[in-house]
Amino acid sequence: MKLRFGLSIAALMMCFFVTFAGEQEYATVSDISYKESSDAYVRERCKLDVYYPKDVAAGVPVVVWFHGGSLVEGNKYFPEKLQNCGMIIVSANYRLLPKVEIDDCIDDAAAAIAWVFREVEKYGGDRRKVFVSGHSAGGFLASMIGLDKKWLAKYGVDADDIAAVIPFSGQMISHFSYRKMKGIGNLQPTIDEYAPLFHVRKDAPPLVLITGDREIELFGRYEENAYMWRMMKLVGHAETYLYELGGHDHGAMVEPACHILKQFVNKYLKAHETDSL
Repeated sequence: MKLRFGLSIAALMMCFFVTFAGEQEYATVSDISYKESSDAYVRERCKLDVYYPKDVAAGVPVVVWFHGGSLVEGNKYFPEKLQNCGMIIVSANYRLLPKVEIDDCIDDAAAAIAWVFREVEKYGGDRRKVFVSGHSAGGFLASMIGLDKKWLAKYGVDADDIAAVIPFSGQMISHFSYRKMKGIGNLQPTIDEYAPLFHVRKDAPPLVLITGDREIELFGRYEENAYMWRMMKLVGHAETYLYELGGHDHGAMVEPACHILKQFVNKYLKAHETDSL
């Protein structure tokens, strides 16, 4: 499925409504360490926050959210349009370039997801309904972990247990900040082991690719995602979807993309015969 959204996004936003959340109250637990280490930088950055509906015992879908910032900056937050929607949001920090290597960034994100699989049921979450997402650099991390199974395998988790990977304007070639550290410029595309495109596979979790308008996105970001969509289709992956949000740039695409994420979660819950949001 490949869709281009312009004015039609308004219709999507109008027709999507939440039936689960209602007057539900939410609570937040902040700065939970998901990695144990004597290293000061790990202790500083490897923390996550949990936003969850109170008084719900079990079965709640979970969105693991990674912030953007080019892998060199940024902090955890809960996207406004995902709040009060009947979902748990787990938002994680991770170590940043160039203070660490890109392996450390990806490993931190994997450790945070593994924490979710271990612990989220304590907050009413369902480990069978864990959706991994993030914007920009966060979308890159989500894609790497969902496609390259070695990162979660280190923590005893099968990446195929992720319900879906939903990157918002994520880099599909090797990340530009990683390339910069190697002396490679923004306009010199590279696809190596640190590119989600390197890890296309037929048996991956559902992959929902969302970008802003190709004419105002970052360097070829839509085209990278379109190439990923095509390669996943060619290897036989049945559930790769591509959305282009016409008229929205790299930053502005986040809000409408949240509606696509919620719509997909509802579709997933209905297909698996569980309560919709």
